[in-house]
Amino acid sequence: MELIYSLDELPAVAEQLLAIGKPYPVWAFDAPMGAGKTTLIGQICRQLNIKDAISSPTFSIINQYISPEGQRICHMDWYRIKDEEEAIRTGVEDALYDHDLTFVEWPDKAPGLLPENTLFIKIILMDNEKRKIETKQGDRR
Repeated sequence: MELIYSLDELPAVAEQLLAIGKPYPVWAFDAPMGAGKTTLIGQICRQLNIKDAISSPTFSIINQYISPEGQRICHMDWYRIKDEEEAIRTGVEDALYDHDLTFVEWPDKAPGLLPENTLFIKIILMDNEKRKIETKQGDRR
């Protein structure tokens, strides 16, 4: 999938991603700082009826949410992780397999930990108002 969107179109983008992402328990978001990874993940969580405040887990590394239907969502930010060994020590490997749906920001910090059935979502800055999303399904390693 490839689409160009603006901030006011985020609800529709989140809906489309949820439709194509159903078979994938892990979604890896690749984008530069400030491109809107957390904003997009927050909109996806709103579509899943998560009532908690969604924020980047930059310092905590892992945030967890539960939907009203009992779906367990994990939101990870690997920005501060140095490598796969450190990621394993912080518990991200276990968290990848312990939730119904997991969102990973900065997946390139520990790409070998991502399962084969990961949905890769790349956000490209077009300008201040527009973003482009490209998705790739499956193993990127």
